[in-house]
Amino acid sequence: MGKIYRIYMEKKEEFAIEAKKMKEELSTYLGVNKLEEVRILIRYDIENIDEATFIKSKNEIFSEPPINILYEENFPQKEDDFVFIVEYLPGQFDQRADSAIQCLKLISNKKTPIVRVATAFVLRGDLTGEELEKIKNYCVNPVDSRIIKGDKFDTLESHYEEADDVEVLDGFIKLEDEKLKDLYKSLNLAMTVEDFIHIQDYFKEEERDPSMTEIRVLDTYWSDHCRHTTFSTELTEIEIQDGYYKKPIQEALEGYLNDREKLYKDRDDKYISLMDIATLAMKRLKAEGKLEDIEESEEINACSIVVPVEIDGNTEEWLVLFKNETHNHPTEIEPFGGAGTCLGGAIRDPLSGRSYVYQAMRITGAADPRTPFDDTLPGKLPQRKIVNIAADGYSSYGNQIGAATGLVSEIYHPNYVAKRMELGAVIAAAPRKNVIRKSSSPGDQIILIGGRTGRDGIGGATGSSKVQTAKSIEECGAEVQKGNPPIERNIQRLFRKEEVSRLIKKCNDFGAGGVSVAIGELADGLCINLDKVPTKYEGLNGTEIAISESQERMAIVVSPENVDKILKYSEEENLEATVVAEVTKEARLIIKWRNKEIANLSRAFLDTNGAHQKAAAYVTMPKKEESFFKGEEIKEEDIKEKWLSLLSDLNVASQKGLVEMFDSTVGAGSVTLPFGGQYQMTPIQTMISKLPILKGDSQAITMMSYGYDPYLSTWSPFHGSVYAVLFSVAKIVASGGDFRKIRFTFQEYFKRLMNEKERWGQPLSALLGAYDAQIKLGLPSIGGKDSMSGTFHDIDVPPTLVSFAVNVGKVENVITPEFKEVGNLLIQFNYQKDKYDLPNFDDILKLYDRIYQLSEKQVLSSSYAVGGYGLVEAISKMAFGNQLGVLLKDDLTPNRLFDPQYGTIIAEIEKDKVSLLDNMDISYEIIGELIQEKEFRYKEVKISIDEALYAWTSTLESTFPTISKDNNLQKLKESKNIDIFKEKTKNIYIHSKNNGKPKVLIPVFPGTNGEYDATKAFEKAGAKVETLVFKTLTKNHIKDSMGQLVKSMKESQILMIPGGITLGDEPGACAKFITLILQDSRMKEEVNDLLTNRDGLILGIGNGFQALIKTGLVPYGEIKPLEEDSPTLTQNIIGRHISKVVSTKVVSNKSPWLQKAELGGVYSLPISHGEGRFVASDQWIQKLSENGQIAARYVDLDGNPTMDEVYNPNGSYYAVESITSPDGRVLGKMGHSERIGQGLGLNIKGKQDQKIFEAGVDYFL
Repeated sequence: MGKIYRIYMEKKEEFAIEAKKMKEELSTYLGVNKLEEVRILIRYDIENIDEATFIKSKNEIFSEPPINILYEENFPQKEDDFVFIVEYLPGQFDQRADSAIQCLKLISNKKTPIVRVATAFVLRGDLTGEELEKIKNYCVNPVDSRIIKGDKFDTLESHYEEADDVEVLDGFIKLEDEKLKDLYKSLNLAMTVEDFIHIQDYFKEEERDPSMTEIRVLDTYWSDHCRHTTFSTELTEIEIQDGYYKKPIQEALEGYLNDREKLYKDRDDKYISLMDIATLAMKRLKAEGKLEDIEESEEINACSIVVPVEIDGNTEEWLVLFKNETHNHPTEIEPFGGAGTCLGGAIRDPLSGRSYVYQAMRITGAADPRTPFDDTLPGKLPQRKIVNIAADGYSSYGNQIGAATGLVSEIYHPNYVAKRMELGAVIAAAPRKNVIRKSSSPGDQIILIGGRTGRDGIGGATGSSKVQTAKSIEECGAEVQKGNPPIERNIQRLFRKEEVSRLIKKCNDFGAGGVSVAIGELADGLCINLDKVPTKYEGLNGTEIAISESQERMAIVVSPENVDKILKYSEEENLEATVVAEVTKEARLIIKWRNKEIANLSRAFLDTNGAHQKAAAYVTMPKKEESFFKGEEIKEEDIKEKWLSLLSDLNVASQKGLVEMFDSTVGAGSVTLPFGGQYQMTPIQTMISKLPILKGDSQAITMMSYGYDPYLSTWSPFHGSVYAVLFSVAKIVASGGDFRKIRFTFQEYFKRLMNEKERWGQPLSALLGAYDAQIKLGLPSIGGKDSMSGTFHDIDVPPTLVSFAVNVGKVENVITPEFKEVGNLLIQFNYQKDKYDLPNFDDILKLYDRIYQLSEKQVLSSSYAVGGYGLVEAISKMAFGNQLGVLLKDDLTPNRLFDPQYGTIIAEIEKDKVSLLDNMDISYEIIGELIQEKEFRYKEVKISIDEALYAWTSTLESTFPTISKDNNLQKLKESKNIDIFKEKTKNIYIHSKNNGKPKVLIPVFPGTNGEYDATKAFEKAGAKVETLVFKTLTKNHIKDSMGQLVKSMKESQILMIPGGITLGDEPGACAKFITLILQDSRMKEEVNDLLTNRDGLILGIGNGFQALIKTGLVPYGEIKPLEEDSPTLTQNIIGRHISKVVSTKVVSNKSPWLQKAELGGVYSLPISHGEGRFVASDQWIQKLSENGQIAARYVDLDGNPTMDEVYNPNGSYYAVESITSPDGRVLGKMGHSERIGQGLGLNIKGKQDQKIFEAGVDYFL
């Protein structure tokens, strides 16, 4: 038992952003009006380090002198302060503690340090006991955290009791019906009692009693999540209620029945089910020869299509994979972990297919987040807390792993209070030649790669299928998986290597079900040795190891001769890899633990997926008089009020403050960014990216959109799904895509169906609508995900079928939605609807074909798919980006402005191009013209764009702020806007000799995500690049990596530290891990040699800039400890991650890095960071300015440096974006200059390429 060191870290008042945000939250949302002050301190307890290490760690790991105050043992507080301390529950993954351990391992020579973290909240004010309890309940989620005392621990060592042997259910096969049912109830299983009886029948045949492991494995294997048991239930009786809309629904049902009769001729093993309806359109279209692009394989990792891609003039085949995933249940009870692993889960599927995931979409469903705290339902978290913490979780995971989140949209409906929808969709790609699909053979080895197994995620698959009650939030913590995105990033890197990918015969991810399912699905016969499975801690029993869904793990099948190669490659990417199973001849799943069999199940029995379930469905009829499409009559005098009211509607209002939390540009492939136009205020409808090609360039792009309206679907699930499909297609068409190449994947999310036929009728009706739309469009859904547990007591989620449309196209055809030029005309492309309010698909096919022809000819300047909120929503959003006014035609009726018009498309066109439309047999109507005046005009009605913007942006500003609120911060910003700068041309450092093409060293640390972008930029500029993965698995790995890093430094002329979120920006601040590595004596010596003796260069962007400034390389030009007044980077003034494009002005060309940039030139650069706020004293600013070390500043649209958060979103002092060392050879910058390329950011104005990479290379020539 070693000494325990305790410290508290608190941000200085000026930088205490989180504490100020919490005070604002508690005062305004909880109504604690007499709260005067909130302090937040992070408490660290550290064991297994010596005194010298502790002293060194205080200011190098746990605190930062310019920003923090560090207290040892205790912290000062007033007598009347209220203090409570919160920590994670035992067994929960704590990234802050883990990051601290990783940092300590770099400087400690003892055994692995132990760190335990807690957060102390200090409240000051005249608070009642009731208010204090209210605050505690708001701050502490019992699913993952608890309040603890402040007492010091005797030891931080965790001691786990040895697990008992797995129990055998003695007498199970002999139990009578009632006792069997009693046992069933006592086990709290997700399976049905019929499944339990089915299991008893099986073990009677086996003539033995089952183990508890076998019961839990079967419960997991047959869960709704893993085997879609609800969707696969046989529908023995279908009835459609009489009513006005019965005819189209009946015709869709008959169409389905006729198609299955033809496709399943002479097959008696096929029965009617929701699953069959969901997949039959694909089967029919495939039979008709319309699915030639689908990749066929016995592996089912994700939707996969084969695409010809032209790269530098050569055509090769690529696989494009896409997948959607929900984590509704876990996000409802633990929003951060649930949402983060929603994205992690979506990524895992195509990643297991050996493809590189490069773009993500997030679509969520919530109740009104403005609902007062006191109106929160018992047993529920407040909606405001769920939506914000879930966004933090998803964005944290995506931002760390380096998948660009191209589109974010939250859908609001009061019934999502039953259970949130947390839905992620991803796109991935890989050269087809890299992906080998082979069957498993006896003797093949199963290797587990990635994270370790713990208790997190146990019961996740089954928990999502159980009934949620008010107690769930207190009882279901173990069901929520805990994400570790840097590990999944490493797996991405590993599988991206052709030499690795081609060794893998088959792969499965550890999503729902853990070892038992992930490995159990890889072959018919398997023997799994749980003793070989790496665990996070001792004390796990065999059942827990078998079903834990701990994240970031893959199981791969390889031939025995390739095992050592895979283990070596995994180690190189800082990944654990262990052989845990073998493929066997006999078709049985055998699981061993402690050298004993704890499960032995026949494959035939596993594949029954439980007892055959049956149900009846009754489709109720939507009421014609309540038609979603029948709007109230609107008078001309009410138009302005109605217009502004519509823009402030929850489902129309701006979500910019939410969207900017997600990195949308990492990977340097984003063709369109979330908001476009000069003002970045026109939201996109389709996320578009170039393919992630490592070498060369291509104009090939992928496009993804979605369609869904909860209010339309509540009125009629049939109509809702028809228009969900159509709207997703229309968005692709409006963005310049060829609709004929679209493939769908659907997300179904419905209430618990139980045994009530009316409830079964709801998803049946929705799937029939989707089936009908697929057949009439000739476009299939080739995948999907269902979740059938959206019920809380008597509240059901709205009927939900989200259609994701995916397309492959070319950059040159892309149309962006922001209006472009005054004088252009506004036209609407229309189609006919029938008397049942359903689209005429013949019209649509013709219309969309013609629009695509216009896209190919670049005729349309901008376009937008109209949705459920009519022309007003579309026109307003198109106008906001460049603030161009619109004059609408007088002959438009008031109702035409507001009525739902799903699938119609508005487009902007130059006047002299309108004649082209008349020769194309296309249905269009001129509805307006773009005008210089910043207003919307209709007859006598005038609405200024400022008024409209205010209505649009105000609704959710309190929920997802875009501007910080603290008055003191506002005063501070104003005081740091003194313009003491002049554009400077200083003496430029010249390299002493010509060395030829330089070698660039790019280290890859845990959490680095910008290495591919930086490598491509440097290679394109002519440099030789070495990327070096810094391994941290053991002390020997750390030692070896440090040696390799030093060796590579000796051979390099440029050190480039790329962007990322190293160790999750922990402990307590960014880039500490990298800083410690650079401060190592050997690295320090090599960096000094590079700069002093070899005239080398250093570049740090984003996370790299953070490392440079925290080592002193900027602004000092050498590695040295920071002082109290040293310039540094800290948390953004708004207190969250920010991703957007900023305008930066080059104000000094002293640096060799900026020799090809225009002095005084303004560049549009993406930023993406949580800690990019440059802070320095006035004296330092004066010094840096006079020496020309301030390289670039954030500027407004007029090119003036500014403290306005719209343009300087970090709140950086004096608008500083980048600085250099005294001689300019070390450059640190927040703007991601490496995220460049042809065809990127098409909806953003301004120059994007500062040519810093070319300048860096030319410096040596």
